[in-house]
Amino acid sequence: MKLIFTLIALSMMISCSQQPTGKKTITLRNKNQFEAVFIPEGARLISFTMPDKDGKPTGIVLGFNSAAQYAASTEPYYGATIGRYGNRIKGGRFAINGKGYQLTINNGPNALHGGRNGFQSKVWKAEQSNEHTVVFTYVSPDGDEGFPGTLNTKVTYTLTDNNELRMEYEATTDKTTVVNLTNHAFWNLNGEGSGTVDSHIIQINADAYTPVDSTLIPIGKPEAVAGSPFDFNTPTSIGQRINEPHVQLLIGKGYDHNYVLKGTGMREVANALGDKTGIFMRVYTEEPGMQFYSGNFMQGKNQLRSGPDLFRTAFCFETQHFPDSPNQPGFPSTLLEPGRTYRTTSIYTFSVKK
Repeated sequence: MKLIFTLIALSMMISCSQQPTGKKTITLRNKNQFEAVFIPEGARLISFTMPDKDGKPTGIVLGFNSAAQYAASTEPYYGATIGRYGNRIKGGRFAINGKGYQLTINNGPNALHGGRNGFQSKVWKAEQSNEHTVVFTYVSPDGDEGFPGTLNTKVTYTLTDNNELRMEYEATTDKTTVVNLTNHAFWNLNGEGSGTVDSHIIQINADAYTPVDSTLIPIGKPEAVAGSPFDFNTPTSIGQRINEPHVQLLIGKGYDHNYVLKGTGMREVANALGDKTGIFMRVYTEEPGMQFYSGNFMQGKNQLRSGPDLFRTAFCFETQHFPDSPNQPGFPSTLLEPGRTYRTTSIYTFSVKK
C-alpha cells in the first residue's frame, strides 16, 4: 500500500511539473497521448507533450514553472499569441490613408510584436468546449499601443486525433488598421533541456528571404537564398552554416529572418526533425511568410522548467505576413478594413521517424 501511495504522489508531482502553478490552465488531449497546455495570459501555449520514437513522453515546447514568470521574464513571448502585429515595424510608425500612427517602441528604435504591452501581456477570455479545442477572445481597444480601431480577436487552438495542432485566427475592426497575428512557441524537438537545436534537421520551402538592417528591419527587395546559408530547400541542420561570416547572420547573431514562402493558400512550408527523439514536425500555413528564429538572443537569464534558457536551445517557426509591411508597398498588405474579417490558419503536424 505504501508503494502505491508513493507512486501516486510521484505521478502527481510529474503531472504538476508540466503546468504553471497558481493560474488557470487549459489542457487539450488526443487519443495518441498528445497533450497541449494553454493559459489565458497571452493566450499562450505553455507546454506540448508527445511520445518520441521510443514511446517516451517528451515535452517539446519551452516554458516556465509559474504563470507569473511569463510577465516578469526578459523574453515575454514564450508560446504567446502575438499581436496586433507580429514582428517589427520600423520606428513604430506607419500611415493609413495619409494619417500617421505612432506605436509604443520596445525593441531598439522599433516596435516589436505589438508593442510593450502587446497581446502576449493581455488576459484573454478562454472557452473550452471539449478536450480537443480552446477558443481565446480579446477585444483590443482603439489606440491600444497606438494602433487604430477596436479589434475583436478570436484564436482557436485545436489538437486533433491526427496529431495536428491547428491555429485559426480571426479579427474584425471598426477602423482601418493593420493586423498580423501568429504564435511564438519555442520548439526543441529533442525535448526541453536537451541542449542546443543545432543538430535539428530543417527544411524551408522558400526561394527568397527578406534581408534586414542592423535593427532587423527589412531593407526592401527579397534576396534569393540560392548559394547562401539561408537555403534550406533541402534538409539541412540548423548549425551547419550558422556561424559562417555572412553579413545577415552576423546582424541576426544567427537566423532571425522572414522567409518568402513558395506557393499560395494552405500548403506545407517547412518541417523539422529532432535527431535524438525522431520527432518530426511539419508546418502548413496560408501565410506568405515565416520567421525562422534560431534562439540567438536566449542568454540564460530566464529559469524555465528545464533550467536556464541557454543560447540556441530552441527555435521558432512563426507563420506571418512580412515584417514592416505597413511601410513597404512591395510587401503583401496587412491592412484590415471595417466590414471585412481577417482569417488565417496555420497547422503544425507531428509524427516520429525511427
